Amino acid sequence: KIAIQTSKAPAAIGPYSQAIRVNGFVYTSGQLGLDPETGELKEGVQAQTHQAFKNIQAILEEEGLDLNYIVKTTVFLNDMNDFAAVNEVYATYFTGSFPARSAVEVARLPKDGLVEIEAIAVV
Repeated sequence: KIAIQTSKAPAAIGPYSQAIRVNGFVYTSGQLGLDPETGELKEGVQAQTHQAFKNIQAILEEEGLDLNYIVKTTVFLNDMNDFAAVNEVYATYFTGSFPARSAVEVARLPKDGLVEIEAIAVV
């Protein structure tokens, strides 16, 4: 396995890698809506969703990939009432077939984020 690291996405805030490449797949860690330059969360669930995707995109670009290589995502929501707002943003990041996806409401996210997204991409 090979750890993937880029300064274009937020640094890990714990003992984990931004992503791992193994056996033809890239597994990203969950990405919050953190601005990599300031370390601060964007304001609101839609802005955080956009930023989470920008962070995932930056990690994948480190491996020469883009979002169209994603085959599965998991979306963690602080409040399931934000599902439609997240979907509105989510849909703008993919062309053609959407990846498989799970979406769950959680009790709390790191840094009190509103949304966190992890992805699996095929190399």
